[in-house]
Amino acid sequence: MPVRGRAGACARPVGGRGKMAELGKKYCVYCLAEVSSLRFRCTECADIELCPDCFSAGAEIGPHRRWHGYQLVDGGRFTLWGAEAEGGWSSREEQLLLDAIEQFGFGNWEDMAAHVGASRTPQEVMEHYVSMYIHGNLGKACIPDTIPNRVTDHTCPSGGPLSPSLTTPLPPLDISVAEQQQLGYMPLRDDYEIEYDQDAETLISGLSVNYDDDDVEIELKRAHVDMYVRKLKERQRRKNIARDYNLVPAFLGKDKKDKEKAPKRKITKEEKELRLKLRPLYQFMSCKEFEDFFENMHKERILRAKIRELQRYRRNGITKMEESAEYEAARHKREKRKENKNIASSKRGKEDGKEGEFAAIENLPGFELLSDREKVLCSSLNLSPARYVTVKTIIIKDHLQKRQGIPSKSRLPSYLDKVLKKRILNFLTESGWISRDAS
Repeated sequence: MPVRGRAGACARPVGGRGKMAELGKKYCVYCLAEVSSLRFRCTECADIELCPDCFSAGAEIGPHRRWHGYQLVDGGRFTLWGAEAEGGWSSREEQLLLDAIEQFGFGNWEDMAAHVGASRTPQEVMEHYVSMYIHGNLGKACIPDTIPNRVTDHTCPSGGPLSPSLTTPLPPLDISVAEQQQLGYMPLRDDYEIEYDQDAETLISGLSVNYDDDDVEIELKRAHVDMYVRKLKERQRRKNIARDYNLVPAFLGKDKKDKEKAPKRKITKEEKELRLKLRPLYQFMSCKEFEDFFENMHKERILRAKIRELQRYRRNGITKMEESAEYEAARHKREKRKENKNIASSKRGKEDGKEGEFAAIENLPGFELLSDREKVLCSSLNLSPARYVTVKTIIIKDHLQKRQGIPSKSRLPSYLDKVLKKRILNFLTESGWISRDAS
């Protein structure tokens, strides 16, 4: 009985659809709603047409699946904006309107009206597009209030090719008459006797506009003027860079006096070399921007060194800054205690008749600069005090630069092999001169 019930249930809608088809109307195969005006037809299944609601919900029936291809079938009576929209534009007319605006461009309403159809006038086309696509909800959602990256209007007085802003001279340089003569500088005109691209004026010096010039000659003369304007802009740009970075006082040696007056932090040799490498950025950044950029790089190096120090604290189980101070104090006490212990042991060795232990190095230069432990080390390594002091200085300097985040190239002497280097590094680490992570 259940099987027959299902068969009967399936047979009734088929007959119903046959009668509906005879009436010339189209119905959704899923919900049986009328879809004569708008329906979605499956391109892979036969006789599968869905209403917009069932299609958007992903309805599946029989062999039809939601990911199948589809085709929009419009009877011509479907409107995008609803029945209450002014003018009653159908979806077919809306599609033709969007094709026309892309093909003919905004403002060509007559061509657009001819493309849409004879039933629409240019005035109707303009009003419908402006009201629905610009001032309507679609335009409010798609067109931002402030449009970024607008094209600059080069015809305005402040930015045009021959605008006053291009030829307005900068304030004259504050230099003496002798310095003006040395530079060939003319303060009233803010010019130099020899400018950048000195022969730029030859492009327009012989130009003249004649009434019988043809289009090619006119365009050629305009190209000459354009090239001349570009050279003027480049000349002014170079003057602005020289004025912003005080290159003229630097050439005359006045910047040294200003640097002495303004106390600033001491710039290391590595920072000076980095500043020379970054000189090409001068033409893209103002002087203040470059100084801020360089100062931020210095702060970054300090922060990196501080982070490495905090990581070393964390590896030793320290999680608070108060504990770090106690840790450093305890570490120094421990190292001092080790050093005193070694000194005491060396003194006891001398008392036991080992006064001649340093006989091989005590007469060499630099012996008086060594501590008792360092004397023992140099004596055991058969290393002269002067060479040991040189190696010690290089290692400690490299360690300090690495802690500050400054890259360094260690250039140890050639007489120092791997064994000696390892013995000296272990000694400096145990003595507290360098940290263990550096060794």
